[in-house]
Amino acid sequence: MKGKKYPGFFIPRDSYYLWVILFLLVVITVLEPIFAIPGLLLFAVLVFYFFRSNYKRKERIVSYIENLNFNIDTATKSTLLNFPMPLAVAEPDGTVVWYNSSFKKDIDQESGEGLIRSLADEIGDKSGKNDQNLVRQVEIKGKYYQVICNYTGYENSRRKPVLILYFIDITELVKIKKTYADEKIAAGIALIDNYEDLMQSTDDTGRQQILAEIDKKIMSWLSFTGGIVKKYERDKYLFLFEYKYMKEMEEKKFEILDNIKEINVGNKIPVTLSLGIGFSGGNLAESFQYAAAAIDVALGRGGDQVVVKNGDSFSFFGGKTRELEKRTKVKARVIAYALRELVDQSSSVLIMGHENADIDSIGAAMGLFRAVRCRGKDVHIVLTRVNHTIENLMSRIAKSDEYDGLFVGRSEALDLVDDKTLLIIVDTHRAAFTEIPELVESAGQVVVIDHHRRGADYIQDTVLIYQETYASSTCELVTELLQYIDEKLKLKPVEAEALYAGIVVDTKNFTFKTGVRTFEAASFLKRHGVDTVSVKQLFQNDLETYTNISSVVKSAEMITPDIAISVCPQGMKNSQLIAAKAADELLSLSGINAAFVLTSVGDEVYISGRSLGDINVQMILEKLGGGGHLSVAGAQLAGIGLDEAKEKLEYAIIEYINEQNKTGA
Repeated sequence: MKGKKYPGFFIPRDSYYLWVILFLLVVITVLEPIFAIPGLLLFAVLVFYFFRSNYKRKERIVSYIENLNFNIDTATKSTLLNFPMPLAVAEPDGTVVWYNSSFKKDIDQESGEGLIRSLADEIGDKSGKNDQNLVRQVEIKGKYYQVICNYTGYENSRRKPVLILYFIDITELVKIKKTYADEKIAAGIALIDNYEDLMQSTDDTGRQQILAEIDKKIMSWLSFTGGIVKKYERDKYLFLFEYKYMKEMEEKKFEILDNIKEINVGNKIPVTLSLGIGFSGGNLAESFQYAAAAIDVALGRGGDQVVVKNGDSFSFFGGKTRELEKRTKVKARVIAYALRELVDQSSSVLIMGHENADIDSIGAAMGLFRAVRCRGKDVHIVLTRVNHTIENLMSRIAKSDEYDGLFVGRSEALDLVDDKTLLIIVDTHRAAFTEIPELVESAGQVVVIDHHRRGADYIQDTVLIYQETYASSTCELVTELLQYIDEKLKLKPVEAEALYAGIVVDTKNFTFKTGVRTFEAASFLKRHGVDTVSVKQLFQNDLETYTNISSVVKSAEMITPDIAISVCPQGMKNSQLIAAKAADELLSLSGINAAFVLTSVGDEVYISGRSLGDINVQMILEKLGGGGHLSVAGAQLAGIGLDEAKEKLEYAIIEYINEQNKTGA
């Protein structure tokens, strides 16, 4: 039967027949001895023939195999020599031992050998492992190649392993991909930041002239791209252009920002422009959505800058000028009405600031607490830890029975939140910086009230956001909202003092970022019972703290003629508070325009940055993942020591200075 297997004994072989014949010959010899001699002679002939035929058959098989190997080797050598793409063989250390004619013709020998050595170093020692491949794209003599480096090892063998490198010409593919990328359409939105104030500060005859000058400069700036510009609102422009022109725009740092400020046709305030550009969307509509998101970020950072959104990443250009205070309170009134409706519709309210809360975040939370309580809603403030900066204020709040159970920790907050809870985040717009980031995802609705320049990782799923970078503090914004939320609202003295203290801290006693509306907010709080002496007592330092601040100031180093850096010693008590106050004190010294103080808390390094305004500390600390304002900013670096953090800060300062020198700022 087909496929049936028999034991080896039953497989017929020539030697078996010989043994059978020999056996029969022995039997015949015993029975008839006369036939023994002829039988033995015949048997001897058969044995001779058997061995001779086997020998010749083996010779023919060996000859056939040798001939076959020779033909295969010849074909292989011919194929390798005439292979249409460059091919090289190298030793594991990168030494080239052989290459074909295509390699010699198309690849520069010196460049090729250098490339092979680098690939050999990269693939490393893979002895005993077969088919280890490495694929890289390289450019040689103006052509692009995909290099496939195959490591051919021989496990348990004495044969030496080799590297076989194939060079596949992908020049046309690379050119097509580049053309495709260059011809992608980028969408942009330009917005006149201060349109209302600009129109109000200019007489009737000059308004049309200013708008005509703005149109002219925007059209002129984009003309080299051959793109399209369309004004679709009184202060907004839509423009489209090919992506290949982005590089030139970035190299020139978007000179339109400076050109637009040169307009002077009777306007009393300078014109500033914000641009949002989006590309890499799945289609033009998605790129336009990216541009809209980018312009929102640009405005949230104070305007007068360009934000480029490429997929999920953001790039920032400009943003070197101070924020302009908005004179109208229309937006504050609209936000207050919207917030009141959200509070009324919610089942409960949680108010949360940033981790390591300061007086600005606690003061803003206290003001909002009173507003929510006036609407008859259950409200709590999320606070996981009381630090030294808010100890005095928290002690004063704790003296009143009205605030029993107001502050809740992590576990209580997570138990209280549900899909009908309104979460109000104050003094930050980044989920990662909040006291409990998980609450942002768990709450049904999220409101953000902040005065910091918007970063790329802002909270996007909000029902309401009030982010004004011109404001001195979040307490100033909340104070304005309180005036419209409820006419019957009456602040308790400790609440008013908490709000007032937040403004005092962030303005450095009404010195920095102080506008007309800042004083109006302070005046409102004063009418609600603020005792300025009582507020001053919140900031009193003990002798040890004052001595530590002085020692940190004394140890400061001048990195540049006008930038100082100091470091708080390890183990210093209340080092975060001391770092912030030491940075403020350094600015009071002659010749210092910016100061940075570093301190280590656990496995993180905190950096406090302060400036008189000529140096943008926000742009410097953004390079380290931080943020803030032009004159006040901070950063947190995890997993590094003070020395490494200081080195990173110095590099960021040097990079910032070089950028400013390139743009002539």
